[in-house]
Amino acid sequence: MSLFESAPLPREPADAQIDKTRPLAERMRPESIEDYAGQEHILAPGKPLRQQIDQDRVSSVILWGPPGVGKTTLARIIAHTTRSEFVPFSAVMGGMKEIKAVMADAEKLRRMGRRTILFIDEIHRFNKAQQDAFLPYVERGDIILIGATTENPSFEVNAALLSRSKVYALKALSEEQIVALLGRALEDTGRGFGERRVTAPDDLLRMIAAYSSGDARSAYNTLEAAVLATEPGSSLTRQSVEDAMQRKVLVYDKAGEEHYNIISALHKSVRSSDVDAALYWLARMLESGEDRMYIARRLVRMSIEDIGLADPRALEQAMAVQQAVHFLGIPEGDLALGQLTIYLALAPKSDASYRALGAVMKDVEETRAEPVPMNLRNAVTRHMKQWGYGEGYEHAHKLEEAITGMECLPEALRDRHYYQPTERGMEKRIAERLEEIRAAREKLRLK
Repeated sequence: MSLFESAPLPREPADAQIDKTRPLAERMRPESIEDYAGQEHILAPGKPLRQQIDQDRVSSVILWGPPGVGKTTLARIIAHTTRSEFVPFSAVMGGMKEIKAVMADAEKLRRMGRRTILFIDEIHRFNKAQQDAFLPYVERGDIILIGATTENPSFEVNAALLSRSKVYALKALSEEQIVALLGRALEDTGRGFGERRVTAPDDLLRMIAAYSSGDARSAYNTLEAAVLATEPGSSLTRQSVEDAMQRKVLVYDKAGEEHYNIISALHKSVRSSDVDAALYWLARMLESGEDRMYIARRLVRMSIEDIGLADPRALEQAMAVQQAVHFLGIPEGDLALGQLTIYLALAPKSDASYRALGAVMKDVEETRAEPVPMNLRNAVTRHMKQWGYGEGYEHAHKLEEAITGMECLPEALRDRHYYQPTERGMEKRIAERLEEIRAAREKLRLK
């Protein structure tokens, strides 16, 4: 039997009866590019993939992105828009025998003038031999292959297959996009819950969106469970949403005062070297669905503002964690945030560099813009040299210990000492070195 006989068309006829026993996420799949949420970087008018679809010139592609961003839906829309046969194929369900059967059917259809889009879900689960089996059919044009993966294709897809495909990275949906999808599901009488007349406060929809972490399928599943537990004609409650999530939602308004209260508590706990409190406030933010990159940015700031040169490695650790969070996502990236929070809380503290820059900025603001001393100016022409540019400049590398007694500040600010290191951590050694330099400079000036 042909595998095409069991493959449904990507779009049902308009008069088809919607099967309400199917999951909400399945019923609410968009049927056109116009209804598709997100991925404007590749699907907005004029963008590369959109142009291929509009011009009916789609070639084999790999859709790479996190769960629930619409990889399968996009493949179905492409098939419908280009009037191609759509054959879904899963690495979990099919082996070499099934692959050969699909390829034979696709070849027959091509001879009849019909195109086949073979959609391979979780293509990274196919072994090398299975992936290689598609190559000749892709090259001959028997099939247009659309692979979907949550893993980096560079590591998980054979180089030969990858070279014949265009990789498009899909992004997690934004909170606003998911809220819009949930609102549409509540109002849609055909595919959604419109006939139940259940309403939902915006803050509860945003709560669901925050917990879904950009996964539309997860958000739909939560909404479905909450709606089915709510009496028709009434409104969703906080308790029904929490029950659907199977977890308590902490009070945390990411756009309001509590957002700033909790990040303030985290910052001040780190500054106070209270590692347990710092971890607690971090966990509150993680549990409440805070943007992980926002947390990472604040921790980077703490490494500069509150630790500074007392432990220069703190900034290195913070930037490494920022990259780890960006690369790993949720939940693995949360471990990196926890590790960094512990490191920063336990690190020696210093705000000396923070205060030094503040003192300099105060002088810059409150004093006149002093001219650059002549000894620090480059004499790039003969006339400039005659006018005194560069006169008195001492090249440090030509002197013992590479230290000069030359004054580099404007005369009005002579002998200002902005940076005053602490005796904590690495800054204790820096303070000793700074004292050596200042003493040597003073000695040279007195000669």
